Amino acid sequence: MIRIAIQSKGRLNEDSCALLKDAGITVDEVKRKFLGKAADFPLETLYLRDDDIPEVVADGSSDIGIVGLNEVGETGADVTIVRKLGFGRCRISLAIPKNEEYTGPQWFEGKSIATSYPKILGDYLAKNKVNATVRVIKGSVEIAPAAGIADAIFDIVSSGGTLVSNGLKEVERVFESEAVLIANKNITPEKQELLDNILFRFDSVSESRDMKYILMNLPSDKVGEALSILPAMRSPTVMPLAAEGWCSLHSVVKAEDLWDKIMQLKKIGAEGILVLNVDKVIA
Repeated sequence: MIRIAIQSKGRLNEDSCALLKDAGITVDEVKRKFLGKAADFPLETLYLRDDDIPEVVADGSSDIGIVGLNEVGETGADVTIVRKLGFGRCRISLAIPKNEEYTGPQWFEGKSIATSYPKILGDYLAKNKVNATVRVIKGSVEIAPAAGIADAIFDIVSSGGTLVSNGLKEVERVFESEAVLIANKNITPEKQELLDNILFRFDSVSESRDMKYILMNLPSDKVGEALSILPAMRSPTVMPLAAEGWCSLHSVVKAEDLWDKIMQLKKIGAEGILVLNVDKVIA
């Protein structure tokens, strides 16, 4: 049995549970439960506040965890960052009142900065040789300048809309974050085997999210050109059709390249192009 710590509520909880489900691991999502078990994999789920997860994994109370990289950086927990997961992306930035003229990091010299991330901010200030007062606030950091609590803020930014609505502007992007899978540094061989299984499943899910399955009818004499347009994981599948001189070609393409590939294929005579979602990609 391996234990995973995930956020008890919020967007990261939803995305973490969705990833586990897509990987064939059904977790108990009842938020009131502190500890649950997966129905189809030897895994326990431990629901915690996000800022508690790194330390709980570091001390071995949980073997692995899904948490924002910002929380790992802020706690300084001694854990292994196993994999970036591609969701929960955000940044921690410095922001000042929108009417202020920003002249660079030295603008903060002698100023006070409100934040929930004093360690990351302290490291940035030390690196830039800036002497500023750090005011630690838990929640609603963005109101600090308007309330006269601080001259600036250092906080999570996703779209920037919250800053604008509070009369602030982003001036320095300091820390880029996303959800990561972390592990205890002394994980046992038995649990490492379970972790490797989970990683294999996560990687398959990740690969499938970026891919589309495409199939089409194509003149047989255009197969060579089509193969140069559609490199597959090994090679596209080509099957003859009942109509003489035609074949059916099947392949997998990256979603970001899909429409460009389709236009190229149509130019060489491809017809009846179907595009399907890919559930899993097993390399």
